[in-house]
Amino acid sequence: MPSSPRVVIIGAGIVGTNLADELTARGWDQVTVVDQGPLPLTGGSSSHAPGLVFQTNASKTMTELARYTVEKFSGLDLDGAWCFNQVGGLEVATTPERMADLQRRHGWATSWGIESHIVDTDECLRLHPLLDRDRVLGGFHIPTDGLAKAPRVVAALTRRAQARGAVFQGSTRVTGIEQSGGRVTGVRTADGVLPADIVVCCAGFWGQAVGAMVGMTVPLLPLAHQYVKTGQIAELVGRGDERMEAGLPILRHQDQDLYFREHVDRLGIGSYAHRPMPVRLSELDEDGEITASAMPSMLPFTEEDFAPSWEQSAALLPALRSAKVEEGFNGIFSFTPDGGPLIGESPEVSGFWIAEAVWVTHSAGVARTVAQLLVDGRSEVDLHGCDVHRFEEVQLGEDYVSETSQQNFVEIYDVLHPLQPKESPRNLRVSPFHARQKELGAVFLEAAGWERPHWYEANAPLVAQLPEAWVPPERDAWSAQFHSPIAAAEAWRTREGVAMYDMTPLKRLEVTGPGALALLERLTTGKMDKSVGSVTYTLALDEAGGVRSDLTVARLGADRFQVGANGNLDLDYLRRQLPADGSVQVRDITGATCCIGVWGPLARDLVQPLSREDFSNEGLKYFRAMPARIGGIPVTAMRLSYVGELGWEIYTSGEYGLRLWDVLWEAGQDLGVIAAGRAAFNSLRLEKGYRAWGHDMTTEHNPYEAGLGFAVRPQKGDFVGRDALAGVSADTVTRRLACLVVDDRRSVVLGHEPVYLDGRPAGYVTSAAFGHTVGAPIAYAWLPASATPGTAVEIEYFGRRIPATVAAEPLVDPEMARIRR
Repeated sequence: MPSSPRVVIIGAGIVGTNLADELTARGWDQVTVVDQGPLPLTGGSSSHAPGLVFQTNASKTMTELARYTVEKFSGLDLDGAWCFNQVGGLEVATTPERMADLQRRHGWATSWGIESHIVDTDECLRLHPLLDRDRVLGGFHIPTDGLAKAPRVVAALTRRAQARGAVFQGSTRVTGIEQSGGRVTGVRTADGVLPADIVVCCAGFWGQAVGAMVGMTVPLLPLAHQYVKTGQIAELVGRGDERMEAGLPILRHQDQDLYFREHVDRLGIGSYAHRPMPVRLSELDEDGEITASAMPSMLPFTEEDFAPSWEQSAALLPALRSAKVEEGFNGIFSFTPDGGPLIGESPEVSGFWIAEAVWVTHSAGVARTVAQLLVDGRSEVDLHGCDVHRFEEVQLGEDYVSETSQQNFVEIYDVLHPLQPKESPRNLRVSPFHARQKELGAVFLEAAGWERPHWYEANAPLVAQLPEAWVPPERDAWSAQFHSPIAAAEAWRTREGVAMYDMTPLKRLEVTGPGALALLERLTTGKMDKSVGSVTYTLALDEAGGVRSDLTVARLGADRFQVGANGNLDLDYLRRQLPADGSVQVRDITGATCCIGVWGPLARDLVQPLSREDFSNEGLKYFRAMPARIGGIPVTAMRLSYVGELGWEIYTSGEYGLRLWDVLWEAGQDLGVIAAGRAAFNSLRLEKGYRAWGHDMTTEHNPYEAGLGFAVRPQKGDFVGRDALAGVSADTVTRRLACLVVDDRRSVVLGHEPVYLDGRPAGYVTSAAFGHTVGAPIAYAWLPASATPGTAVEIEYFGRRIPATVAAEPLVDPEMARIRR
C-alpha cells in the first residue's frame, strides 16, 4: 500500500495539533510537527488562551467551524481530565440597541442550526447570579457554548496523533523552506532539513515570518489583548466542582467590550476596550531563545489600560467591588483586515499551505477543513471568506493590514450594520467616473477597496415624482441605515427610462492563448466553443459539483476571452489551472479597464445615435458582444443586463473612461438619463432572480439546488464536476434556493434571517431587498424542495415572525420580453 505524502506542520499549538490529529485520522502516516518552543506549552497563543468558545457568528462558515470545535473537544479528555466544559454562553444587554442586536444574533444561530434562546432579566440572573439585576435588560443564551482548556486539548491531540505515527519536535526553530521546481521539498531547521511534500504553517502570529520564507504575504497583525484574574470572590467559593473550574456560563458584556469566565473561585476578565497594541515580532524574541518560563505571547500587563474596564466589570458584577486584580497579562492574538482566518496554498510554491489567524473557537473546524483540502481536494464547508487569496493586491500592503486589523480589534463587539463600510482607508480604488459621481452627490460604500455609489443625491427630486405604486414604505430604524428612498427613484427610472451604472469594480480577467478555449471548456459547465462575439453565462464547479463561482465569458477572438468573475479567488483558481506548456495566459484587467451599464427601455435611443455600429436587436442580439465606437471612443459592447432591462455593458480602457461617461451623459439629457447606484441595482437583480455568488450559492450547493441547472451542459463533454452531477436534476434535489415575497410591504429584511416552515426553522435568507417594481420586499432563501410556489413561510426578524410566500421566479418579466426588445 503506497504511503501518504510527507507533511511537516509548523506550529504545535491548537491548530497544528488539531491538523496532525485530523490528517492521521485519515490515514496519513508521515506527519511531523515542529515548534520553536518547548513541548507541550510552546509559548504561542494556545498556551494562554482563555478558551471561550462562542459559536454564533454572522458567517455560516465561522459558525460551522466553531460547531465542529465544540463537537470534537467535547469528546476529548486527558487522563480523565476535561478538555471542554460545556457551561453554555450568555451574552447580556445593558442598552436597547444591544438587546436588539442579541435578537439578531439569535436569528443567526437559528439560521445555522445552533440552539439558542433570548432570555429575560430573571433568567439571566438565574444563569449567572453575580449579575446586577438593575443593569441587565435581557440576554442571549447558547447552551452548547463552553470553555476549552487549550493546553489540555493540545496535549490530548498530540498524544492521539503520536499514537497514529505523528512525530512532534519541540525547541526546533524553522530557518527556511526548501523548494525545487516551484514545489516545497523540506523544512530547514537548525538541526537539518526535514523532507516534506507538503508544509502547513500553523505558526500563529509568527505566520508572517514563515510565509515570507517562500515569498508569501500573510496579511495578519499580532495585537495584544488584556486578560486578568481576580483574587478570590466569596460568592464563588464552594459553588461547584473544582475539577471543572467553572459552572457559570461564559459571559459577554459586549456593550463594554468585556468577557468573563470562572477560574474556580476567581473570575477571568478579558477586555477589548483598550487601545490597539500592535506587536512586532522582533520585539518578542530578541535573544532567539524561547523557554518554558518565558512565554513570548504573554506581554507585561499595562494596568492603566485596564482601569476603565475594571470599573465597568464591577458595575456589571457587584461582587467584584470588594475584589482586586491579582494577575494580568497582555496576550497576543492575530487579527486580519476582515476578521476572518487565513487558509490556503502559496500561489508560487506548490505544497506550502497556511492556516493562520485562527482562534481556539474555530481551531478544530479549521484543521478539519485543511485536512479535507489536502486529502480530498475540497472542504465540506464553504471557505471563500477564509481563503487567504480573497484579498486584492492593495489590501495586502503592510499599512492597510495594520490599520484595518486594528479597526477590527476596536469594533470586535460593536453593533455593525451589514452595509456599514469602513471609514478608513478609503478612496483606494476609484473608477474613471469618480469625479462625475461626486458631482452628482454619490453616496459611496466600499468593497474590495473600490468606492461604489449606492445612490446619488442628485436624484432626490425624483422621489417626489414617483408614481404612487413606486412610493416605498417607511423603514424601521435598522433597515433604514445606509439606505435612501432615492433608490426607489433610480429603480423607477431604470425600468421606465434609462440609467447609467458604474460596473467597473466587477472583476475582469483576460484569458488568452492557443490553449485558452480548452482550459475554459474544462473548467466551466457551459459550451465555450462558440463563434467570436458570443457571451456565455456559466459556472465553475469543484469536483463534488459545488458552485465554485459563476462567470460570464465573452469570446472576443479565436484565442481571446474576457471573463467576468466574482473576485480574486477566481483569478487564483484560473492561474493554478494553467497548463504547464505556457499555452494560456491569464491577466487581471480590472484596473486597466472600466465599464458602464446603460440600461432601460430608452437605452437604444441613447446609444445608437452615438455609434456607426448597429445596436438594433438584430445587429447585436442578447448575449452577444461586438467592438464598436461610441462618440469616437473604442469600446466593447456586451448585450447583457443584470437589471432585466434592454441595454449593454460598455467596456473601454481606463484612459477613455471619463470621456465615455461624459459622451453618454450629455447625449442622454433629453432622455432624462440618470446615474444609478448599487441599492437600485440589487433590488432590480433580485426581481429578475439573478444570483449573487458567495451570498446565494457557494461550494456547498450544486447548480440544480441553486436554480442554475440551465447553465450546465453535460452533453458538451468532460468538465470539472460533471461526474458528480450525474443523476442530479431539479427534480431530484431536496433543497432549493427559493424566491419569497414578504406579505407586509413595510417589513424589509436584510439577509441571514431564519425562515420557518410549518412553525419550525427550515432555512435562511441569503439576499434581500425591497422590490420597487413589484412593490414588496423580496428575499431569496434556502428551503426544502417541498416549499413550492404558494407555500406560506415566516421570516424571523428581530424576534418577530414576518409572513412571506414562496413565489415563482422571476417576479418581473418572466417572458424576457423587456430585455430582448
